This record gives sequence, structure tokens and C-alpha cells, in this order.
Amino acid sequence: MVEKLHIAVVEENAKRAETIVEGLRTTGDYIINVVGDSVGLSRTLAELNPDIVLMALDNPSRDMLEELTAASSPAERPVAMFVDKSDSAMMQSAINAGVSAYVVDGLRQDRIKPILEVAITRFHSFARIRAELTATKAALAERKTIDRAKGLLMKARGINEDAAYALLRKTAMDQGKRIAEVAESLVTAAGLLS
Repeated sequence: MVEKLHIAVVEENAKRAETIVEGLRTTGDYIINVVGDSVGLSRTLAELNPDIVLMALDNPSRDMLEELTAASSPAERPVAMFVDKSDSAMMQSAINAGVSAYVVDGLRQDRIKPILEVAITRFHSFARIRAELTATKAALAERKTIDRAKGLLMKARGINEDAAYALLRKTAMDQGKRIAEVAESLVTAAGLLS
């Protein structure tokens, strides 16, 4: 059984909130919470813990974006924002705050579901890219540590790079550890001894 998507609709204007809720109800079966007050938005969203946030704002403020950043970092959940007027600086701030879809003058019932789907897809795409970046940074850090450990072994034992790596690999296999772990231990120990 597929769980229902939990959507938090952030909209101070009751009529606009109703338009969004009706648009959502005609396109699917969702759990919908309307947040009518942006004061304490981060606390409210933390309590609701929705799968996605839809915001419809006449004029988004920097304070609201700061609240949104505190409540929904880009890694937590997709956010779709509908605004009435185009403002390049505000759009950039919204995207930096983690907004997955920034839609100008597009709040119509028939557009809500496709925009919701775009926000979710874009969020997952960026999440994948962030995960790949994190993995790449970790691999580079491990590579640097292994290179430092090889350098220490080469200097201490008077061996070449291949022999130093082979020694690290053999030690890792003997201890049931990864080469990066053995290299980290060696670098740490060398730091303590110098």
C-alpha cells in the first residue's frame, strides 16, 4: 500500500489556500495541512513534517525565506513556491533557501499537480547530485590520506610508492579494515609522534 503524500500548504489568504487545496483534491488523495500564519513557520513545519511544502505568496519576504531555510533545508523536502510578481533577487534567494519550483503568476488549479511533480522530481535530482558530491568529496579525502600515509611509509622504510601501497593494502587485509582506515591511523600516529 502506497502512503499518501503529506502536503503543507503555506498561505495566509484563505481564498488562495482553498484554491490550492481544491486543486490538490481534484488530482489525488493527499494529507493536506494549511498553514495560515508564516510566523513560526520553521516550528510549524517541523511539527507537521510534510513530504512537500507548497507556498503561495503575494510577496515573499526575506524573513519568510529565512524561516523556510530553517524549516526545510534543501536536503529535507521539496518546496514549490507560487508568487504573484517576478523579482530576480527574491527568486535567487528562494532557490538558495531550498525552493525546488519557483512559479510566477501561475496559481491555477490545473497547474498545481504538474508543478508539484516537477518540484518533487527536481528535489530528488538535486538530492542525488548532493549525495554524489558528498561521496566524491569523501573519496578525495580518503585518497589524500592514503597518499600521505604512502609518503610516510616511503620516507620511514625507504621504499617506493608501489611497495608503500602494497604494505597498506596487506595491513588492511590482515586487520579486516579498509585501506583508508589504516592510512588514517598511520597519519594520526605520525602526527602524534612528530
